[in-house]
Amino acid sequence: MMENEKNKRLTVEQLKYRIRAACGEIPAELVLKGGRVVNVFSREIIEADVAVYDGVVVGIGQYTGDEEIDVTGQYVCPGFIDGHFHIESTMLSAPELARALLHCGTTSIIADPHEIANVMGKRGIQYLLDTSEGLPVDFFMMLPSCVPATHLETSGAELSCGDLLAFRNHPRVLGLAEMMNYPGVITGAEAVLEKIAAFCDAAKDGHAPLLSGRALNAYIGAGLRSDHECTVSGEALEKLRLGMHIMIRQGTQAKNLKTLLPIVTEATVGQCSLVTDDLHPHDLLRKGHLNHLINIAVSEGIIPLHAILMVTLNTARYFGLTGLGAIAPGYQADILILSSLSPVEVKTVLKRGRVVFHQGAFAEPFPTAPVMENVSPMNIKPFYPESLRIPQNGEFLRVIGLIPDQILTECRICRAPIQQGCVVSDMENDMIKIAVFERHHGTGNIGLGMVQGFGLKEGALASSVAHDSHNIICVGCSDRDMCCAVKTVETMGGGLVAVKDGKALARIPLPVAGLMSDQKLSTVACGWEKMIRVSRDLGCLLKEPFMALSFLALPVIPALKITDKGLVDVGRFEHVPIFAEGEIEGHAEFPA
Repeated sequence: MMENEKNKRLTVEQLKYRIRAACGEIPAELVLKGGRVVNVFSREIIEADVAVYDGVVVGIGQYTGDEEIDVTGQYVCPGFIDGHFHIESTMLSAPELARALLHCGTTSIIADPHEIANVMGKRGIQYLLDTSEGLPVDFFMMLPSCVPATHLETSGAELSCGDLLAFRNHPRVLGLAEMMNYPGVITGAEAVLEKIAAFCDAAKDGHAPLLSGRALNAYIGAGLRSDHECTVSGEALEKLRLGMHIMIRQGTQAKNLKTLLPIVTEATVGQCSLVTDDLHPHDLLRKGHLNHLINIAVSEGIIPLHAILMVTLNTARYFGLTGLGAIAPGYQADILILSSLSPVEVKTVLKRGRVVFHQGAFAEPFPTAPVMENVSPMNIKPFYPESLRIPQNGEFLRVIGLIPDQILTECRICRAPIQQGCVVSDMENDMIKIAVFERHHGTGNIGLGMVQGFGLKEGALASSVAHDSHNIICVGCSDRDMCCAVKTVETMGGGLVAVKDGKALARIPLPVAGLMSDQKLSTVACGWEKMIRVSRDLGCLLKEPFMALSFLALPVIPALKITDKGLVDVGRFEHVPIFAEGEIEGHAEFPA
């Protein structure tokens, strides 16, 4: 049982033994001798012993123990905590993810399972809770607030306030996850406010890109107290001044760390955390997790103690995890032994006072997560290349414009490339077709549009990972290859694929809800890297084409997105036609 779990009750006998160990009347169970203790309260390094009893720290000073580990000259640091993380984005099972995180010094994550919830509803949340139970990394959950994310798409499930309350008393559920429907908050939508009110005494995460002024005041006043969507320092500073906890994000696709670090000062550091949000397997394997973010922050001029504070105590305090985030009496003994703070070099990891990782090896084997049974995530109405035709209905198109390293997009107005009365991909001007196929209910919905920025010269890319409803999203240079790519994803029961001339050149099956693999990190990461290489061979210019692709179906991030129901103008929060006659003024024109 975790020291910080809700409903945890210490017995009088447990307290007596802890007190006696703290007083030195009985030996501690474990003592880390002579290390450089990272004190996140005073923000200094203190040379002292750390005494552990019953899984918690009982003393800092000079102690003896039944077991003693000499850590002289090494740093003794609290375990790292990621305050905003989507398990599904790693494509890994919870046990395999825990293995990967421990390597990096992460001992706790706060996850939002809204990806799998949008596919499987309550059953998906329960699956992640069950498969993350008892691991040497604490998997806390925030309950998905927006399933579906909006009315502008078709998801696999819908979660009411009552559905969420069924999980409210679970010991690892902390509150309400990112409230993406900020228009619903501001306009007082009944169903939205009902969820906020039901979690009035719990943490409630925000999600309000570019929201400002009175609307931002209203949003924060409703109880949403964090934001991980800031992309410019002025936006972050406005939100911080209004009391928001700023989660500075650096993931695989959204990279905001260097841009936002100027807001981190001696006065504001306590109101900031570093998070990854969405992190794909090859980045996790090659670069690491929060250790990588600390290293970037330090290289940009942040002192190591401030960087560590933003992945330990700050995050724990925001979520009310009073027993995590520090090395001090009464705190859970989640402890890292680091050879260096700059760069971070993880030598040993202790979880609740027990060594679980040491010099590249794990102390015990990890369980294997079962693949969710009786899942049919691919319920797609039959389709053909003709299903992707866009008949001409004007001279100019709304085109989704990619922005490098961001999940924001632009709405561009471009001259329509036409052949035989239909819109076609125009590789010369980097304008290709994009489609979203509804996969949950067999509606036959196919949202069609055009996108600029992939650089694809031939073939097609498709994926069943398409935030947040996770229908199948595809881009391609020909309708034939696009259909082949989507059919391949359907046949795999979910996954990613790159196609050329009707043949799959690379694929990654994702049998768990079309989102997650049952394979090891190294296997998934190698598969991912092959997907990237093949995409580049097809002409793709993006470092992370499948991550960029996945966010193009997210209609809560400005400016122009696409769902199975069509193009979405996020500013208007409504569907708009692909042809844009009469709306050319003020937009860049890219003649075909």
